[in-house]
Amino acid sequence: MTKGLYKLPPLKYGYGDLAPYISEEQLKLHHDKHHQAYVTNANAAIEMMDKARKEGTDFDYKATAKALSFNLAGHVLHDYFWWEMTPESNSSKEPVGELSEVIKEDFGGFDRFKKEFSQVASSVEGSGWAALTYCKDTERLMIMQIEKHNVNLVPDYPIIMDLDTWEHAYYIDYRNDRAKFIEAFWNIVDWEEIDKYFKKMRK
Repeated sequence: MTKGLYKLPPLKYGYGDLAPYISEEQLKLHHDKHHQAYVTNANAAIEMMDKARKEGTDFDYKATAKALSFNLAGHVLHDYFWWEMTPESNSSKEPVGELSEVIKEDFGGFDRFKKEFSQVASSVEGSGWAALTYCKDTERLMIMQIEKHNVNLVPDYPIIMDLDTWEHAYYIDYRNDRAKFIEAFWNIVDWEEIDKYFKKMRK
């Protein structure tokens, strides 16, 4: 049986459709170059391991495990990032449905949630992510700060939405003004899609 490899996911919108919040140039570079590099590197590590196992040879197990974790996490986190956005004309600007109700329960309201999520995103050290997660054991929404792609992840907490705060996500449009990029992000969140996913994930 032939095993599969990872693929760069197509965008559900055009490269220019998130403007003016994310420009066509910025989106093309981020999706086609940066995300593709994580997919390529993850697949290269997998193919190298497959070859070594067939041949009965060794490889640098520690370095390979670390590289695979970094690149595969980069692929998965970007996959969430793309599908959770939408052109401004399609965005409700605030959470809807079941997710909206749980945000009100856990944070007191959207404004408080937006403030906390934005602060977590702006304070990531170096390059990383902010992610909204959900703990099924306590039935609580949580905001997780992820350094690089794979450091400080809370095990078994499914990601509901995330925000890329690596400079490659915003430098063309905002230079080093991460806070301005974070504020712009709220205009293009696809809350309807995120709510659908949240409902499925809670079952």
